[in-house]
Amino acid sequence: MSTASPSTADGTAVPSAGSSQETRLDRLGIPHALRWGFLGVLVFMTGNGVETNFVSPHMAEVFGGGDAMINLAATVITFYSLAALIGSYLAGALSDLWGPRRVMLLGVIVWVVFQAAFLGALSTESVPLIFAAYTLRGFGFPLFAFSFLVWINAVVPKERNGAAVGWFYVMFTGGMPTIGSLVAIGMIPAFGGSFFGERWAMAASTAIVVAGFLIARFGVREAHGDRRLAPEGESSSQVILSGVRLALTNKRVMMGFLTRLINTAPQFGMFIILPTVIAETLGWGQSRWLLMTSVIFAGNILFNAAFGALGDRFGWTATVRWFGIVGSAIGLLLWWYVPHWVPAGSDWGFVVSVVAGTVFGILLAGFVPLGAIMPALAPNHKGAAMAMYTTAAGGATFLGSAVVALVRPWGGNVGVVWAFVVLYGLAFLMTFALKVDQPRLGKKDLAAAEA
Repeated sequence: MSTASPSTADGTAVPSAGSSQETRLDRLGIPHALRWGFLGVLVFMTGNGVETNFVSPHMAEVFGGGDAMINLAATVITFYSLAALIGSYLAGALSDLWGPRRVMLLGVIVWVVFQAAFLGALSTESVPLIFAAYTLRGFGFPLFAFSFLVWINAVVPKERNGAAVGWFYVMFTGGMPTIGSLVAIGMIPAFGGSFFGERWAMAASTAIVVAGFLIARFGVREAHGDRRLAPEGESSSQVILSGVRLALTNKRVMMGFLTRLINTAPQFGMFIILPTVIAETLGWGQSRWLLMTSVIFAGNILFNAAFGALGDRFGWTATVRWFGIVGSAIGLLLWWYVPHWVPAGSDWGFVVSVVAGTVFGILLAGFVPLGAIMPALAPNHKGAAMAMYTTAAGGATFLGSAVVALVRPWGGNVGVVWAFVVLYGLAFLMTFALKVDQPRLGKKDLAAAEA
């Protein structure tokens, strides 16, 4: 195996998998040269995730309260999620064109500017202004986070691709909603609690987002971040549209895109319907709802890297099909039904409900190898394939909120849950199109990785 490595801007090498130059971080799947970027994503997404589990009821209260206003808040979040979908595509396409570092800067600027606009719009109680500001802020986090994912794929050896994507999602999910929810638990009462505590917690989250950007900006000096990743000779329009063109002409890439789109859609849908159900209908309160999401997605964090490594060893597609899809469908049903089966408001019932939800959080990590599958489906157009992957990752927010907005008015919350199960069934069928030529580490390399 060759040990040749590209050089980074500060002279640091990115060693080949299994070579003697690999550090312990490299062997785990975290390129040593990008280590501070992973931390930056964790901190940025923590700030982005502070509001995740209370913004829907908060907006509903601003709109006047009541079940109809929850549906209106879901519609606002759907538009936000649509912006996240578009921003996720642009993260991949613009990273190919400009380099990931510039796109990450654009992401933090968009986030900060429109977070301030959103908070101002909430103060005016103007529905159109809230719609506009929150929608535009949706471009921010995918431009930052998914540009870094493109950077990872440009640097990491293929043999460690699944593990590297897994670690990215450790940081991404670690921030939103896990640590973000824990921060909200502390911030809301610190700022006076209730409605105004929530408002000030959202304002304070801006400082956390900026801190995450600064860590990544000044901590990472790897050369790929500052240069064009797309092939020379392609025009700007060709680069930007390459992902769409690839998805329309390559059936397997389209199947991968749709599978990733479905992946975390139920997570974001449940963030809309469950806050009121857990906190009010079942009587456990807002703090316990926030604690529940923190524990559930802590489980996800612990297993993201594990499922990435599992995919590297035993097969990316098989891991996605059986753990990600089948496992997540079962876990989603447990997360919904178990809280309704135990006595409402009981302490032991809450613990059992958290355990049930954690099954969903853990098995959701089974989708991690999709981040390695997508570029492998189009080895000559990896940048375009990753543009579609990041689009689907951000688009999951849109799909999740759209399902709630479309199904809940006639099917109720139960109808929403079963709609997601049906989507998982479709994803199961699509995985049979995701056949890739997967590189594997040899036994000596695996032993070195475990050392």
